[in-house]
Amino acid sequence: MTEAPVSPLRRRMIEDMTMRKFAPRTQEGYIRAVKGFSAFLGASPDTASAEDLRRYQLHLVSSGGGVPTINHTLTALRFLFTVTLRKPEVVIYLPFVREPRRLPVVLSPAEVARLLDAAPGLKYKAALSVAYGAGLRASEVISLKIADIDSARMVIRVEQGKSLPLRRRGAARTDT
Repeated sequence: MTEAPVSPLRRRMIEDMTMRKFAPRTQEGYIRAVKGFSAFLGASPDTASAEDLRRYQLHLVSSGGGVPTINHTLTALRFLFTVTLRKPEVVIYLPFVREPRRLPVVLSPAEVARLLDAAPGLKYKAALSVAYGAGLRASEVISLKIADIDSARMVIRVEQGKSLPLRRRGAARTDT
């Protein structure tokens, strides 16, 4: 089975992302975003102008794309034009879409108790307690080890979470 030929522009962009140690999924997302822009433009992205990018952003917004998707696409295009093509003047005025901040849903003590009581076993109850109490993501709870919990200092060590650098999550103490 033969692979489709890769354009020099795509190859250079992949090399630029690899040098910066972008995660494979990030690279795939950036390539997909640039491919979508290229299809919209009907030409190679290196021929695009600032007005073409503005029209594409309007197209993304009007087609009902979500705010994170649009901003991911804009970040990919900024990377392409500033790093790979070295044309920062094309994307310098390309604005990100603002998303209003929403307050998180905070469960009442009764709701938390009901959630924990619904756990089928002690292991699941402990995982849910840690996840909710420390505000961890499911993938972070799954990768926790006993050595990551410092009960003397009331701190949980989280490695390779979504934000990637090492995080420390402290449990809230109430002295009553």
